[in-house]
Amino acid sequence: MNRIHLYFRSQTVTDRFLPGDRYIIPALRKLIKGSRVSGIEKVFINLCKGFDELRVNYDINLPFKKIQPDEPVVVLGNGMHALQGYHQPNPVIAGIGLMSHPSGWPNFFTDYPIAKYLQHSVWTNNIYLPYYGEGNCAIWPAGIDTDKWAPKAKAIKKHDILVYDKIMWDKNDTRKQLKAPILAKLNTLGLSYAEITYGDYKEAEYFEILQQSKGMIFLCEHESQGFACCEAMAMNVPVFAWNQGQWLDPNRIAWGETEVVPASSIPFFDERCGMEFKNPEDFEAKIDQFWHKLISNGFNPREYILENLTLKKSAQIMLDIINSVYP
Repeated sequence: MNRIHLYFRSQTVTDRFLPGDRYIIPALRKLIKGSRVSGIEKVFINLCKGFDELRVNYDINLPFKKIQPDEPVVVLGNGMHALQGYHQPNPVIAGIGLMSHPSGWPNFFTDYPIAKYLQHSVWTNNIYLPYYGEGNCAIWPAGIDTDKWAPKAKAIKKHDILVYDKIMWDKNDTRKQLKAPILAKLNTLGLSYAEITYGDYKEAEYFEILQQSKGMIFLCEHESQGFACCEAMAMNVPVFAWNQGQWLDPNRIAWGETEVVPASSIPFFDERCGMEFKNPEDFEAKIDQFWHKLISNGFNPREYILENLTLKKSAQIMLDIINSVYP
């Protein structure tokens, strides 16, 4: 195969309030919260790691004009700007977050020579199919670094449960109606727990608290893949996931999605990984079963991750997609 050109392109930051504050604001955020890698950045980094494991010949962010004929092009990033300046004839495999919804870019496949648009999972891919067609869409799950996210044999489990809060919509009401009863039930059962909230921790902190936790309750309306959840499973932490089953993004109506859109908070999951619940009543009915199966070693989520979502397996899926475009 010819050399593969990988691109990761983020939105150019502009001044918001004062001239030059595009440099000051990120610096202050980094000072206060520390350096963080975004989810889409991790997707790209892990693809590179997977290609390294497969000994694939690739480069990163070569100027578009230097691309040679028949050399594959993969563009990942955030926002419609990711392809700005691309005038080559080479077909592009693009994803994951170039747009929030396909209605926002109906001419995507005519504006650029796009061959495939990628989504991580079946339910998110289904949103794009009516707009772009089955032949133009592909599912590509990102890989998990299973060497890094691995359990320690002698880790001390200080917490029975880690409660992971990634509630996105109607946060106050959802925490009151869903999370509060869950915490109350854990207290009633005498289970110790720690809490962590998406966006408010560093990766090293998450890694450490996972090592200290026997199981995890995952609270998120829906996920295209669920990186944090997959990382927990890679560390063999069983997950009890809230999976209410519908896409709840408040923008969906404006995007023309007037019917119920099926969604999942755990698109990569089976019975080895843990259990799921739909609402507080379902949690109440199932928590004992989850806990007893957990303490009797009835789950093996790491096995699922090793079978389906390693760096090498994800990179091979990407290679298969590339080979379908560049035979």
